[in-house]
Amino acid sequence: MNITFYGHASFGIEIQGKHILIDPFISGNPKASHIDINQLQANYILVTHAHQDHVLDVEAIAKRTGATVISNYEIVNHFIAKACNGYHLNHGGTFISEVFTVKYVNAVHTSSFADGSYGGEPGGFVITAGEKSLYIAGDTCVHFDMKLIPMFSKLDAAILPIGDTFTMGIDEAIVASDFVDCNKIIGCHFNTFPPIEIDTTVAKNKFVSAAKELILLEIGETISI
Repeated sequence: MNITFYGHASFGIEIQGKHILIDPFISGNPKASHIDINQLQANYILVTHAHQDHVLDVEAIAKRTGATVISNYEIVNHFIAKACNGYHLNHGGTFISEVFTVKYVNAVHTSSFADGSYGGEPGGFVITAGEKSLYIAGDTCVHFDMKLIPMFSKLDAAILPIGDTFTMGIDEAIVASDFVDCNKIIGCHFNTFPPIEIDTTVAKNKFVSAAKELILLEIGETISI
């Protein structure tokens, strides 16, 4: 499972030649200006919620690639109405492909499109391929439902927001890593805009003190789990 960071909360995941995009917000992010969305591959696009900083490039990429948009009922209907392919999920539901599964899990946040229309309930995803599992929390605070995840999946890594203000911050992310029983955390949703700027050295040191690893990828950087 290869994981590439595209800035903010956007990631690409490659599994056995299949390409998954998570919350593509790239063209509107000045820090990701070197990433050309027209060059990105996508078979599937996972959307955690409807806020503009998570859906901005969904339509363009889905139409160009024919990718299937996977999210809650309202978000998928929104993109189907724009002539995109979609697959509806709701919390607890699982999408099964030939090489991986995606389970839609709870998140505590809000969800609306840029025009104010309802974007359904926010969520996160657990992606499993073979013996590897990755948790994508989406925009959320820490919450007790996270404790359910290790009952069903042994996580190899978890992508957690760490920028505070609109999501959990560093201290909550450490608690969340305990809840999901995962010590390898990939940070996201930080340093894109002033309200979510953090001291990355302090953040990493706090994780080290908790005997955990906080991975902060550069935009365009790839790691494998």
